[in-house]
Amino acid sequence: MATIDARQAADSDVLKAWCGPGQTAALLGSSGVGKSTLANALGAGSLAVGEIRDKDGKGRHTTTSRSLHLLPSGGVLVDNPGMRELQLPACDDGITDLFEDVIRIATDCRFRNCSHEDDAGCAVTAAIESGMLDRRRFASFQKLNAEQAHNSRSLADRRDRDRKTGRMFKSVIAGKRRLRDDL
Repeated sequence: MATIDARQAADSDVLKAWCGPGQTAALLGSSGVGKSTLANALGAGSLAVGEIRDKDGKGRHTTTSRSLHLLPSGGVLVDNPGMRELQLPACDDGITDLFEDVIRIATDCRFRNCSHEDDAGCAVTAAIESGMLDRRRFASFQKLNAEQAHNSRSLADRRDRDRKTGRMFKSVIAGKRRLRDDL
């Protein structure tokens, strides 16, 4: 993974391979991270960009609607407003594929319910301490797993609410029909 500074032409050139004829790219991310600055660097035109705040060094929310841009390279770019979250409803398989090494190490833990923090016989802790597993990589694994668990719960809660709302509507409609039939 590389860091890109869209204000440096050479940095944004790395992305041009994904912006050729017949290709569409979309910019997604939090408000103020530089999506429109990157779109401008790729040739989208002169999109409005905000200044970076002196107080915290973060960008300002500027883009308020989606826009589609034909790039000089022949591709199409979608610039989106900032978002708070992007929920992926079922990314368990992706996490498993991406962190296969972490999962493999965790299977060597002494206890099946190991929390990988201060547990005796924790293979993950030992792998981190030995340098076999990068601490940041494991932290990313934990964060993505926690987000997936939260997303799964919130989607299940939303489906449950939708089912209950649907049953309530059906009940109200049935009650109205009964009243109408009784008249």
